[in-house]
Amino acid sequence: MQAWRVHRNGEPREAMRLEEAARPAPGEGQVLLRVRAANVNFPDALLCRGQYQLTPPLPFTPGVEICGETEDGRRVIANPALPHGGFAEWAVADAAALLPAPDALDDAEAAALHVGYQTGWFGLHRRARLQPGETLLVHAAAGGVGSAAVQLGKAAGATVIGVVGGAEKAAVARESGCDAVIDRRVDDVVARVKEATGGRGADVVYDPVGGAAYAQSAKCVAFEGRILVVGFASGAIPTPALNHALVKNYSIVGLHWGLYNQHDPAAVRACHEELTGLAARGVVKPLVSERVPLPGAADAVQRVADGATTGRVAVVPGEGGR
Repeated sequence: MQAWRVHRNGEPREAMRLEEAARPAPGEGQVLLRVRAANVNFPDALLCRGQYQLTPPLPFTPGVEICGETEDGRRVIANPALPHGGFAEWAVADAAALLPAPDALDDAEAAALHVGYQTGWFGLHRRARLQPGETLLVHAAAGGVGSAAVQLGKAAGATVIGVVGGAEKAAVARESGCDAVIDRRVDDVVARVKEATGGRGADVVYDPVGGAAYAQSAKCVAFEGRILVVGFASGAIPTPALNHALVKNYSIVGLHWGLYNQHDPAAVRACHEELTGLAARGVVKPLVSERVPLPGAADAVQRVADGATTGRVAVVPGEGGR
C-alpha cells in the first residue's frame, strides 16, 4: 500500500515521505480499516515535529482522525492507532473505540466530525458550562476547530463572536454562523468585543490559539466568565496572571479531550450520538474546504500548520468514498 511516513522529525512538508509500505497488521483488540478519508489536524504537524504529547517510534504514519471501512463494509469514524496513522490506504484502530459514521455526512465530513466537534462539545458543555443566551467568543473561528465551536455554540443558543485573520476567513466565519466577526488584522479585538456586548465582555472564550489571543481574552472576558484553553496553535503558551483572574472573577478552564477516551469512554459515545443527531438535523456540518488526493497530504498538513487554510482539509486516498 501507499503510506506517508516520518523517518526524521521536522516540518511536515520535509519530514513526510510517500512510500510503499506493508499493510499494517492489527494487534489484539484492533481492526484493519480501509481509509476512505483522513482529516488533517494541527496535531499531525506536531507529530511530525516531535512536539505532540504522544511520541510514536520512528518511522510512523501521521493522521489522527479518519473515516474508514471495516472488512464487513461498515463505515466508521476512528482514531488510528499510531504508528499506523491515517495518511495511508489502510490503518488500524482499536475495535472498542470505533464509532458509526453518520449517514448525513460524506466520508470527508464524517472524518472531520470527531476530534474537533468532540473537543468543542466537551469544552463548551462539560468544562465551560455554556448557557443559552450567553455570549461565546471563538478565536480562529474560520479554522476546523473554531468553526466547529461556532456551530456548536449556535446550537446551544449562544450569541457567537468570531475572531479571524483576514477578509477571506471573515467570510468563512460568517458562513459558519457567527453573529459578529472581528478581523484581528485590522480591528481592536478587545474594543470590538466590549462594543458587541455592551461593555460586559464574553461569557465564554474558546481559545485554540494561545499567545496574543489569550492576552486579549483576559481583557474582554465577562464577570464570572470562563476562558476555555484548548490549544496553542500560535506556538506561544501563555502564562496566565492568576491575580488578574482573582480580581476580575473569571475562570481559566483547560480541556484535553483525549483524556475522556481514557477516563470516560461512555461519555465520548454519548457525545457522538448527540453530534450524529445534530448532523442529521443539519444543525452542524463540518466545513470541508478541500479534498486532496493522498499524494497531497504532506502539503496539506504543512498548510494547516501554517494557518493557511479555512475549515477542514481532508485527504481522500482513493475512489469509493461517498
